[in-house]
Parts: sequence; C-alpha cells; structure tokens
Amino acid sequence: MTTPTTDPSSAMPAFGGTIALIERTLLTEEVKIGKPGQPVFDPETGQYVPGPDEIAYQGPGLHRASGGPGVVLRLEGQPYRDDGDGRYLLFTPMSAPVAAEGNTVTIAKSTDPAAVGRTFKILDPGETGALSVVRQTWMRIEKTSGGAA
Repeated sequence: MTTPTTDPSSAMPAFGGTIALIERTLLTEEVKIGKPGQPVFDPETGQYVPGPDEIAYQGPGLHRASGGPGVVLRLEGQPYRDDGDGRYLLFTPMSAPVAAEGNTVTIAKSTDPAAVGRTFKILDPGETGALSVVRQTWMRIEKTSGGAA
C-alpha cells in the first residue's frame, strides 16, 4: 500500500485529475455571480442609487432545486413573510470566489432552456470545508427569465 501524495501548499492529499473530472461532469452550466456595484448619483432626484452589478465570477456552475419551501411558524399577532418560493443550491468550482449574502446569480447557459436568464439571490455565504470538491451556496429565486417570480 502506498501513501497518497500531498499538495505542498495545503498538506492535503493531492486528488490529481479527480476534481477536474467532477467539475467537467457536474458543472455543466455557465453562471454569473454579481456583486452590488458602487452607488451612482442621480441628478434628477439628488440621491445616490444602486449602480449596476459588477461580475464577481463568470464560469462553470450548476443550480438545482433543493426541495420545497421551508417551514413557517406563525406566532399570534406577529407579521411574517409567506415562505412560498423554493430554495436552490448553486455549485461552483472551489477556485471560484465565495459568493456573499445578497449577491445575484444569473444562469447564462444551460441545457434547460427555461433556466437561462433566471436570477437568484444568495442567502448565505458559500459553504467551505476541507474535503469539498465543489462549493455549494444556498440561494432563492428572484426572477424567472419571463418576468418576476
């Protein structure tokens, strides 16, 4: 039995082409992760308005539904937001930047024509871990390609 080689930069086992194979097989869509741009002054209103999103990442990825809506418990007399829209997971390579809460994700290319153009909001920062081969990030649909969700 031989001892696996390690990556000198991380002291983790070197996976060779395994990660590349998983990325090629799993990450079959093209995704864009946008982060909020710098505010822009609107001379008509005299206010600063959000600027256009800046692209933080564009490349291979994959999205999938993660199941139905979450459970919502209503406390008597307390307002709550209806939890009607489902949650999704975004998968990106470990080399991609970690998406931050509030970033947007747009599906640029997909084998599913209905997915192209859909936009999602990141709910939590991308998950990290020592044995991860792809990064997963929770998100919620913001708009479908045909209009608001």
